[in-house]
Amino acid sequence: MHSLGSLLVVSGPSGSGKTTLCRRAADQGLCQYSISCTTRQPRPGERQDFDYHFLTVQEFESRVAAGEFLEHATVHGNQYGTLQADVVTLLLQGIDVVMDIDVQGASFVRTCNNPVIQRAYADVFIHVPMGELESRLRSRHTDAEETIRLRLHNAAQENACMSHYQFILTSSDRESDYSSFTSLLAALKLRASLIGDNC
Repeated sequence: MHSLGSLLVVSGPSGSGKTTLCRRAADQGLCQYSISCTTRQPRPGERQDFDYHFLTVQEFESRVAAGEFLEHATVHGNQYGTLQADVVTLLLQGIDVVMDIDVQGASFVRTCNNPVIQRAYADVFIHVPMGELESRLRSRHTDAEETIRLRLHNAAQENACMSHYQFILTSSDRESDYSSFTSLLAALKLRASLIGDNC
């Protein structure tokens, strides 16, 4: 018998800092960051199989047809997804996993019928007031005006889904957010369940 890892699904609008929280916690050895697949083009500095598994549309759709994704969704005109086998393998090894996915993807994982996923699952929504969110998006200097407006529109829709989440982290500053995030990861470890080798 050994402990089953926890699966923490982290959602929030683009610019909420969810990726930074997940990456920082993973870099400090608190969890394993689940790398998503996407059909979007890499941003400057992003690396294949570190930031994302960058796939062509054809490659992505082939994996969808094969039933390999735990969740997948189209966001901002691009496809994103998480491979189920990758996540389950880590959880069965007792490794805590964080997934940085949108509200559509979270709904797929939340209703997944895989018993390992069901037992390990928890989720948190990173909420940022709209004025602050717009400021963050503009300060990144990575998106065109049209894209920023689309992200803000989508953020309003995503905020409407907050009530579906077990936890809500209202963003303030980077260090406070990270302190709250790591406290949640620590709390989830306390509920770790034991699994047999046949799980």
